Amino acid sequence: MGRRFLGEQQGSALILAAVMLAVLLSAAGLVIDGGTVYVQKSRLQKAANAAALSGAQELTADHNKVIGVVQEVLLRHGEEQSLVAAQVEPGRKVTVTLSREVKLGFSGLFGRAAAPVEARAAAEILTMGEAAGAAPLGIDESIPLEFGRQYRLKVDQTEVSYGNFGVLALGGTGAATYEDNLKHGYKNVLKVGDIIETQTGNIADKTRNGVNERIDSCPYPEGDYSHRDCTRIILIPVYKPYAQSSNQLKRVEIKGFAYFYITKPMASKDTYIDGIFIQRTGTGIVRPGAVSKGAYAIRLTE
Repeated sequence: MGRRFLGEQQGSALILAAVMLAVLLSAAGLVIDGGTVYVQKSRLQKAANAAALSGAQELTADHNKVIGVVQEVLLRHGEEQSLVAAQVEPGRKVTVTLSREVKLGFSGLFGRAAAPVEARAAAEILTMGEAAGAAPLGIDESIPLEFGRQYRLKVDQTEVSYGNFGVLALGGTGAATYEDNLKHGYKNVLKVGDIIETQTGNIADKTRNGVNERIDSCPYPEGDYSHRDCTRIILIPVYKPYAQSSNQLKRVEIKGFAYFYITKPMASKDTYIDGIFIQRTGTGIVRPGAVSKGAYAIRLTE
């Protein structure tokens, strides 16, 4: 009788152990499959984010260019077949939706070989209020801008007064500092509300050097400002006069930013820079209160 009872106990223990093992294997399998889905969803989300952010860079261009950039980014991520929709609100927002099936391992034993994963990202452009890389030139916020129209940025200090274009001292008033900032952009960040000194002294030669070097460094035909690496395009602060003496500005307050495309080299006696203002996105940051003059920053909203 004792042996029979002991045998039944051992048999029950084996069954219980088998059940426990099956439960543990199931749990482990679900964890592995869940991890696979999580990793693949994260990868899909990164691709969607990258596509939306890159596409938003072209929101000031046409619809087809935005879509083309989105598709190009997804191709680089190996997710070109995952695109469900790319919705473009011209001049404002692009939304990218991706979806694909992820193959499962353990769950396939229970009749579920794959699981759908989806990702969605939206990026919009808003008025830029903070940025690095600005040129030491400025435009009064009161001047209405017409994109594509020819303007002349005056660089003769004697002509800098209220309502005119101004020459700014970014990081110091020295001529060498001014020339370096014009050639390469001011490395520090400027933002709405900053008070900036104006540049003094004769900087006409330094301006010609900077402008003509930028023109020589841009490999694209004159008038083609669609390329983001064209050095003819400069970011300039938009300002409000802050302190004046006689007929000259001494300090200005930054109110926003604008993009200027240099159209012509400067001749030996020129005291102005010829070019056009363009609409463009950059790597700046959105700040409340910035005036809109065609310079935009990108923000991921979904």
